[in-house]
Amino acid sequence: MNKILILVAEDDTPVRNLITTTLKAHGYRFVASATGEGAVMEAASHNPDIILLDLGLPDIDGIEVIRRIRAWSNVPIIVISARSEDSDKIDALDAGADDYLTKPFSVDELLARLRVTQRRLALMQNGTAQEAAYENGQLRIDYAHRCAYLAGEELRVTPMEYKLLCLLARNTGKVLTHKYILQNVWGSSLEADIGSLRVFMATLRKKLEKTPDSPRYIQTHIGIGYRMMKVE
Repeated sequence: MNKILILVAEDDTPVRNLITTTLKAHGYRFVASATGEGAVMEAASHNPDIILLDLGLPDIDGIEVIRRIRAWSNVPIIVISARSEDSDKIDALDAGADDYLTKPFSVDELLARLRVTQRRLALMQNGTAQEAAYENGQLRIDYAHRCAYLAGEELRVTPMEYKLLCLLARNTGKVLTHKYILQNVWGSSLEADIGSLRVFMATLRKKLEKTPDSPRYIQTHIGIGYRMMKVE
């Protein structure tokens, strides 16, 4: 039995049954709620490891559920929603969601997102982000000496590129919105700075990726932001 406990907040009975049946078949423990208020209460009482959250709940909007839970918990939240506009995804991610899955979705994709989130949980629990070094595939970051290496060769990165790389590394598997990156690296979230962010990210990718057009490490979510992928 998988020790991971997942909270499923979904008011559509067939979809909720599909998700919970899938979780059960793959050994996950779960609790479920059909309302936003119920989801907040379940999160507080059961302290789940991951939350699967629909945005269109009958009582309060899922964005508000994210905000309430984020007031006291950093539990990973994966949104599963029929809302497919970039603005909806950005609002959810900016409110504190870790990932966004659009309906209709495949069971295999849901399980893959859960595996990614579990790997990120394992990194957090092992304190990797606080250790002196980060390793992902052939990428290694030596936090103590502020250096980065690829396949044993030092990456010649600028201070800004290094800050971006570290921020992405410390959030491996999580989509970071433009706003989040700008606030944490630039100290502001002005729309005008997004162009600069794209330029820095392009130069960083050229140094990090052997084939920038087919990146292995930094994945672009068009109109939303970027994600550091876990490389085996």
